[in-house]
Amino acid sequence: MFTALLNYLDQQTSVPLSEEDIKLIREAFIPRKFRKRQFLLQEGDVCKYISFIVKGAVRQYTVDEKGNEHVLNLAIENWWTSDRESYHKLTPSIYNIDAWEETQVLMLPKADGWYDKVNTIPAFCQLRIKFDDAHHMAMQSRLHSSINYTAEYRYEELLRKYPDFLQRFPQHIIASYLGITKETLSRIRNQSVKR
Repeated sequence: MFTALLNYLDQQTSVPLSEEDIKLIREAFIPRKFRKRQFLLQEGDVCKYISFIVKGAVRQYTVDEKGNEHVLNLAIENWWTSDRESYHKLTPSIYNIDAWEETQVLMLPKADGWYDKVNTIPAFCQLRIKFDDAHHMAMQSRLHSSINYTAEYRYEELLRKYPDFLQRFPQHIIASYLGITKETLSRIRNQSVKR
């Protein structure tokens, strides 16, 4: 599992990893497997890990008082998942994160200072800055799209940016992620096929 993370760091950063860096990564991250629908995080629990997805797919969502799920994030291989606010502030999470497929992750614990230790690795510092910037831009873009664009546009944008999502997640999860009903998504997909 560690090979995937080390390759990812090599591809995403310009700073080579030393033998000491690799040793620290192997000590800090915990390999874990999740079955489909198994929780990485449940609402009300404190998020204790930031997880790098080696294999599989996860979703981050809330459930409203009527029992409806609202998907905030989807993630697949070489993506990260967590509730960063809960992780850093040690407060109960308002989110659920569960595996949508059989999933393998490397989990970086907050406990015992592992997050701070890993952030002494120059490649990790560079990655964190790059990741934070990319995440901020993606969230800004998604918010802008949800406020200003039609459901059709948002679907086309998802299809263009993240085509793998449409293969990995069922229609009801994609619809929730886009903030539309399953019926609206079905209509949009049917119209798209006819073009």
